[in-house]
Amino acid sequence: MAGMNETPSGERVHIGFFGRRNAGKSSVVNAVTGQELAVVSDVKGTTTDPVSKAMEILPLGPVVVIDTPGFDDEGSLGEKRVAQARKILGKTDIAVLVIDAVEGMKECDRELMELFKESDIPCLVAFNKSDIVEDAEWIDYGSDGNAIEIQNYIAKNSSGMIHISAVTGEGINELRNRIAALKPEGNEGRLIADKINKGDLIVLVVPIDKAAPKGRLILPQQQTIRDILDAGAASVVVRESELEDMLKSLGRKPDLVVTDSQVFGFVNKVIPADVPLTSFSILMARYKGLLDEAVKGVAAVNSLTDGDRVLIAEGCTHHRQCGDIGSVKIPAWLRESTGKELVFETASGTGFPEDLSGYALVVHCGGCMLNEKEVTRRTREAAKQGVPITNYGTLIAYLHGILGRSLEIFPEYREALEQ
Repeated sequence: MAGMNETPSGERVHIGFFGRRNAGKSSVVNAVTGQELAVVSDVKGTTTDPVSKAMEILPLGPVVVIDTPGFDDEGSLGEKRVAQARKILGKTDIAVLVIDAVEGMKECDRELMELFKESDIPCLVAFNKSDIVEDAEWIDYGSDGNAIEIQNYIAKNSSGMIHISAVTGEGINELRNRIAALKPEGNEGRLIADKINKGDLIVLVVPIDKAAPKGRLILPQQQTIRDILDAGAASVVVRESELEDMLKSLGRKPDLVVTDSQVFGFVNKVIPADVPLTSFSILMARYKGLLDEAVKGVAAVNSLTDGDRVLIAEGCTHHRQCGDIGSVKIPAWLRESTGKELVFETASGTGFPEDLSGYALVVHCGGCMLNEKEVTRRTREAAKQGVPITNYGTLIAYLHGILGRSLEIFPEYREALEQ
């Protein structure tokens, strides 16, 4: 099972390197990672698109390093690059602002720091090329500030500054350590361990169809199994076709059943009414901080009218096959439930639209391949633009009339359901 031991991208700390063109961002990235991750050149604007790579950096552990285009890029193409850099902020856990110590701090550096602050992203300011600057004054051309004023500004609006040289390696180890000190704590929530007890028996229903990856389980299923083990409970994994026979052979009722959302309706009929039932997608939505809004947003289904646009958004990119849940099954269930002629559009990976105003509803996946920061950004953007957002599992349970049952183990979300 390739990849079973690899930390998924959504669970890694995302470190973004930002700054002006030719400030040496790519050189700093290469120095920090110890790899030729980014192309280095004296020509301004060499990095034309964000470059991301999952890796291990001590003492941080598993991370995703992101090298971004110059924030001061010019022209129509430059504007697109700047927009990309802004978008990266949505999934950045820690920001490193690289400033050319020779040219000093400029207004666009301050603009970046303001964006970091607005997005609640801890930031370190790294003055690069310090090996060729004897007595830097860090001149801010935008405000004619002096060294003391700039030091005070940085102290107030960041987690501190450091002088480094990507060429000589000066300060690089210290930069790594200071980044590590800003590492956010792991997700305090749990997929399921906080809702079960030691010795419990959990049945996991996992369909194996054309959409299932060959030779492995999908990430939410892997993570749920591990969380059950951590809680000292036991899991039994079964296909829906063998579910009834397996239940008869157990000799006892399971304490909880977790199913793939695609077979929610079938599993609901098979599992006794007094056995709690939920889905992997709902577990993941809670883990990523989406569930509250998902429960509130699902009621928008009742207000859909002919011609309304519905966005189906997925955090990963995959080859869509016959019977795909996002592009085939959910649209079919929504059309059948509402009786309306709806227009469906899809977005995958990083292609989540900035402008959501034209949509009547956003239906998002569980977000297992996205970090919590990015899921929160997408949820916040939908709320800001007044567009209801829900997720696969919540919607499917709602359409099958079993959302209340699927949230039974999460009483903290009943208020949102009642709204």
